[in-house]
Amino acid sequence: MDCKFNLDKFENGLSELNISLSSAQMQQFLDYYQMLIEWNKKMNLTSITEFEDVVEKHFLDSLCIFKTFPQITDKKILDLGTGAGFPGIPIKIVFPDTEFVLMDSVNKKLTFLNAVINNLELNNISTVHGRAEDLARKSEYRQKFDLCVSRAVANLASLSEYCLPFVKIGGYFVSYKSGDIEEEAKNARKAIYLLGGKTEQIVRYRLPGTDANRSLVCIEKDRGTPKSYPRKAGIPSKQPIL
Repeated sequence: MDCKFNLDKFENGLSELNISLSSAQMQQFLDYYQMLIEWNKKMNLTSITEFEDVVEKHFLDSLCIFKTFPQITDKKILDLGTGAGFPGIPIKIVFPDTEFVLMDSVNKKLTFLNAVINNLELNNISTVHGRAEDLARKSEYRQKFDLCVSRAVANLASLSEYCLPFVKIGGYFVSYKSGDIEEEAKNARKAIYLLGGKTEQIVRYRLPGTDANRSLVCIEKDRGTPKSYPRKAGIPSKQPIL
């Protein structure tokens, strides 16, 4: 294992989340970090580059989903708006038996992620380029996932329209949020209902080892999404269902 990094913060955060990594999995995280920094020199992947900051704000934040889903083995998961691979790649490293699709509208970020997938020798994971509004209408993706996760920056009503059409009935959409989520969640109730979901719980927590407040909004899909959703590209963000 590459020992030039101080792993104390990472190991303490993993312990707080009851996650145990093998030496091979830890090496995958270190390789991922090094690729992130190297590729970030030629494309905008992240403004966070110091190792401990990436550990805290990307790796551990991604893995906080285990506060609500401690076991997700054998699930088919979509990471929508994955960007540099968060939360999808960290979740995949911890649970290699999951089936993952990483989806983003920026193709060069998927080029980076394909390199990461190959270098880390991750199996049963693929990338898809396109807009959620278009891809959610394709039969191979619509209502095909047990779980959709997203750290994308958008209001919850818009995110629900992007994400819920991909989720199976009985599955979940989990939105990663920072700060006070109460008003945003209240405003998204109509959208969530219309799209076939219901807010099961909002899990509030502090990022391991920090004072940073975070929330996971867990939305269960209990009905099919009407065929009229999602609306055409650009409309969910410009005219959210409120």
